[in-house]
Amino acid sequence: MPRIDRLATIYVCHPFSKLMGWRSRQCVPVLVYHSISENLFGKLDPYHQINTSASVFAAQMRWLRQAGYRTIDLSEMMQAFETGQELTRKVVLTFDDGYKDFYTDAFPILKQCGFSATVFLASDRIQNTAACIEGADYLTWGEVRELYAEGISFGSHSVTHADLHSLGPQQIEYELGYSKEKIEHEIGAPVESFSYPFALPEEDRDFTRYLADTLENLGYTRGVSSAIGRVKRGNTRFFLPRLPVNSWDDLELLQAKLEGGYDWLHWPQWFYKFAHHNVSLMAGGSRDPMGSAK
Repeated sequence: MPRIDRLATIYVCHPFSKLMGWRSRQCVPVLVYHSISENLFGKLDPYHQINTSASVFAAQMRWLRQAGYRTIDLSEMMQAFETGQELTRKVVLTFDDGYKDFYTDAFPILKQCGFSATVFLASDRIQNTAACIEGADYLTWGEVRELYAEGISFGSHSVTHADLHSLGPQQIEYELGYSKEKIEHEIGAPVESFSYPFALPEEDRDFTRYLADTLENLGYTRGVSSAIGRVKRGNTRFFLPRLPVNSWDDLELLQAKLEGGYDWLHWPQWFYKFAHHNVSLMAGGSRDPMGSAK
């Protein structure tokens, strides 16, 4: 079957975004990758697939370079928003989970292209020797330190890759706080960025306010999420939107995403979450701001 989001993006929304001037100098695409491998992780649906083959990833990075894009990190992006700096052809590259193939397959391509990136680690999955979890190998702390020395940034993706929305306040503080402390200890540098595991429940305002306060109290200054879109000035700094990329992203679709053609999907995504949230409330009672049912 044809991929509806691709058709709508390339043939409707991307042309419309160019017509309306949505390729603003004050919009930054933050791309999110996971595994750079052929591992399908049981997901055959192009929308949910989290792997990008090494050959596709290499083609995407080389196209970015040839198209004039340059990478910045999240802190540079936030500072540029505050000072009104030019952000045309700037892109942020992020990688969730901490798979070993970042070290073996992604980093050599990034280095060839002169690109930087931020890797968000689920800290319990990173060990002194490579851990294999559900058929996937993860980075070791030695590799993390080596990558950090080469200019790769690291952030927290919680301790256990937990669904924070289902946890109580003490568990949430542990997932956010201990992962930060562990990564800081291993790389010898502050960790100020967080990537929310699973789909961000952005429709639950009480929970997101509580989570933002907790992140700030623990010393984080910014965070990214699964909300779809490019980052604009005024976005909530702890739940910045990103653009998912995988093996199904040909260069035409990648260009459309970078130039605002995929931002439309945030609204169907939000309404889908909103509908499921309300169904859950009706089925199981309300939820307090700390994430526990009552």
